[in-house]
Amino acid sequence: MNRNSQIYIATIAPDCGEMAEKYGLGLECDAFCTAANLEDPAVIRQAAGQMAAVGHRVLHAPFNELCPAAIDPEVRCITRMRYEQAWAMAQRLGASRMVVHSGYIPLVYFPQWFVEQSVQFWKDFLRDKPADCRILLENVLEPEPDMDLELVRRVNDPRLKLCLDLGHANSQVSETPVEAWVRRWAPCLGHVHLHNNGGGWDTHSGLAEGTIPMEHILDLLGRLAPQATWTLETTKAGPSCKWLEERGLIGR
Repeated sequence: MNRNSQIYIATIAPDCGEMAEKYGLGLECDAFCTAANLEDPAVIRQAAGQMAAVGHRVLHAPFNELCPAAIDPEVRCITRMRYEQAWAMAQRLGASRMVVHSGYIPLVYFPQWFVEQSVQFWKDFLRDKPADCRILLENVLEPEPDMDLELVRRVNDPRLKLCLDLGHANSQVSETPVEAWVRRWAPCLGHVHLHNNGGGWDTHSGLAEGTIPMEHILDLLGRLAPQATWTLETTKAGPSCKWLEERGLIGR
């Protein structure tokens, strides 16, 4: 099944623009993962030009030191401010979809606290957002899928979906096999980050360069979560685009 209209390339790849044009794919803008870039006119101009060249767009929100369930209320306020800035930037760039990290840190947050506080944060954040808004909550340091799944189900709003990062689910922080993440999250899945690794560090390697059985996982995603969009989040896009093309998942 050709999925060109559902696939993006992360702008961390230097060849992202070339490959997006070659295959007619979208872009996921990573320029604002660093919060200070939201206030840098040069970065904004460059990102606007890059994103204007494609027909479908996702923005990745900033994440360093930000957490919706932060114990310090001032940190939570800063998190809200940065996410509001990021959402305004997404709209400016023509993106209705925004990826955010969950903010969970093992051994810092009790899961019950994290879920309860995050649920309230996202209900408040979504209150004034348009119906076509999609906030995509990404796993990073979570050892298992149930905590974020419970969070999204308790918010119970179609504007908040899960973003499954396959590389994070396969890294040393995860205690759950990638296939189990897919099966658990499929009903609430809105987006997927595609990259591979050897099961240790989060290396953002090509789709064929790691221990994730990528063909099997992508087939499973296609069957269980056909509504989910994908972003190729590798350090170089070309080889993985070719890999997807060879399997009929994208075409020219």
